Amino acid sequence: MEDLDALLSDLETTTSHMPRSGAPKERPAEPLTPPPSYGHQPQTGSGESSGASGDKDHLYSTVCKPRSPKPAAPAAPPFSSSSGVLGTGLCELDRLLQELNATQFNITDEIMSQFPSSKVASGEQKEDQSEDKKRPSLPSSPSPGLPKASATSATLELDRLMASLSDFRVQNHLPASGPTQPPVVSSTNEGSPSPPEPTGKGSLDTMLGLLQSDLSRRGVPTQAKGLCGSCNKPIAGQVVTALGRAWHPEHFVCGGCSTALGGSSFFEKDGAPFCPECYFERFSPRCGFCNQPIRHKMVTALGTHWHPEHFCCVSCGEPFGDEGFHEREGRPYCRRDFLQLFAPRCQGCQGPILDNYISALSALWHPDCFVCRECFAPFSGGSFFEHEGRPLCENHFHARRGSLCATCGLPVTGRCVSALGRRFHPDHFTCTFCLRPLTKGSFQERAGKPYCQPCFLKLFG
Repeated sequence: MEDLDALLSDLETTTSHMPRSGAPKERPAEPLTPPPSYGHQPQTGSGESSGASGDKDHLYSTVCKPRSPKPAAPAAPPFSSSSGVLGTGLCELDRLLQELNATQFNITDEIMSQFPSSKVASGEQKEDQSEDKKRPSLPSSPSPGLPKASATSATLELDRLMASLSDFRVQNHLPASGPTQPPVVSSTNEGSPSPPEPTGKGSLDTMLGLLQSDLSRRGVPTQAKGLCGSCNKPIAGQVVTALGRAWHPEHFVCGGCSTALGGSSFFEKDGAPFCPECYFERFSPRCGFCNQPIRHKMVTALGTHWHPEHFCCVSCGEPFGDEGFHEREGRPYCRRDFLQLFAPRCQGCQGPILDNYISALSALWHPDCFVCRECFAPFSGGSFFEHEGRPLCENHFHARRGSLCATCGLPVTGRCVSALGRRFHPDHFTCTFCLRPLTKGSFQERAGKPYCQPCFLKLFG
């Protein structure tokens, strides 16, 4: 800071000796802002003072506008008053300070990138002098129309030389015998400490700890909500609680297709979650008809599982009602089709026998169908007569066989008389005219009727 004060005072003196005609027009005074602070290093030793004085001379010669050599004979015209000279110098100084405040970048960082640490102070001074020689000299009387450009170049030169001076001081502070170290640049913000350099081991843990403490100060909960059931790592933030465990939302996925299950329904099998599609495809029973997985209602019958709409009669395709079903060779049938296809048939009506039946003549009969096949009268006493495989009553049986009495029409069960191609009871074989029994064995026949001998002679003589 002492060097800067000396530099500013020299600028004021140099500006006061410049001709008035070449000075730019004065601008109204503007509020000044403090210049950026430079790091101040304490000066020790005589070497630093000599180096600083050399830099001062070089700095002054660079910032001041070059002047043409004055002739010896004429003297500089005196100014009217000292207050006018001082006002002109102050305006020039204000302009330089405004341009200096307009630079927003960090001068120290720029100089660090331009001047490597391996260079010594003497080398840097030589480079600065060579750069000064290469720069074009400014005219003795700058144009009034371009005051800002000259002020800007002067400001940049001032910044560069101040940074070089700071670097030169740092190099002088280093011991001569030790290895070359990079220049130490003081931070513009002296109140904030420099961040610690992260170490290789534990740097991630340190960062996580700082992040956790920062979140805690902001009111964000950072406590672990349990271990994830999939990756077995702590959970912080969103959590999914299911199956008695906690999960990361991205780890709570289907065990079959790995689809995220957060916010959707799922099924559990052996402690693992599954989406409905994978669960039904893998673990649901299959329908015995279509072989597809059963998702909702199910019918269990005949040792297998069925969709309710697929458990129907294999003959007519109708679903089973309240009457149930019948099974034949592992296939279900409705009652009607089962009896129609597999029930025993009645010999009389050829219909299926459902309940009681009568077994006779090597066949099955409905009780109502086992009657005389001629008169359809039921058999009294449970006895019947069979003729050509058909059940008959006694009368129709004897009628079919010709064993009925020709007189009374009753069956002849005992002794009989066979005459005229018919059978008679012995008591019923009589003369047609006198009605006497024809027991002697002789009779006369007229028009198919029997007569005794006397009546035949009387009637037909």
